[in-house]
Amino acid sequence: MPFQLHSQLAADTHYITAVENCQVLLMNDARFPWLVLVPMENDIRELYELSKSAQEQTYRAMLYTAELLAEHTHADKMNVAALGNQVPQLHIHIIARYTKDAAWPGPVWGVGQAEPYRAADAKTKVQELADLLTP
Repeated sequence: MPFQLHSQLAADTHYITAVENCQVLLMNDARFPWLVLVPMENDIRELYELSKSAQEQTYRAMLYTAELLAEHTHADKMNVAALGNQVPQLHIHIIARYTKDAAWPGPVWGVGQAEPYRAADAKTKVQELADLLTP
């Protein structure tokens, strides 16, 4: 069966590219440089459910994406988390954080209202990140 992205992730993000075995998505919240990695396997909720080779690919994709985003954004700290409490499909959040951002020092979840990208800004940001992440 072809890979299917969970409907909530599809609604909340913009597709950027694929790295290793993962889709790389831009969270539609302009307040934070926020990417989401989704291993392209159906019916997986936890990292340990992936095959060993898929775990290694996912880990490489996570490190690669986090490092490039950190360098690109000059982040003070990178938050990397796989929670999945609301969306059951395995996905990993990679968020560039700053000591002066609206949620610092706490997590970004539940702080204020998301500020969706304007369509033109989303298109520009997706292309910028695709250029950054494409080897």
